[in-house]
Amino acid sequence: QVQLVESGGGLVQPGGSLRLSCAASGSISGINRMGWYRQAPGKQRELVASVTIDGSTNHADSVKGRFTISRYNVDNTLYLQMSMLQPEDTAVYYCNAETSGTGYWGQGTQVTVSS
Repeated sequence: QVQLVESGGGLVQPGGSLRLSCAASGSISGINRMGWYRQAPGKQRELVASVTIDGSTNHADSVKGRFTISRYNVDNTLYLQMSMLQPEDTAVYYCNAETSGTGYWGQGTQVTVSS
């Protein structure tokens, strides 16, 4: 049992920055991998970035150089630092955690990039 709670979403102007946070609780010792996904209106959910328990990260080509994923292992908090935001980044962002047995999702947080 893992619970995920996202925060940090909101309205930002093009070119601005936001930092998303995901607080994990419950049986966090079994988490092997965490990541951020997003789903824009009328589009499929896509992987944004992920990080493994040993700290290895990867980022989708669409966000490389602009977004950075990180994980603070002491309290199992996942972050997504987003810079140079553009309207096409507008989406609901979801936190995900994977264990050897199953996956878990947060409720999502809305990010809207508009002038």
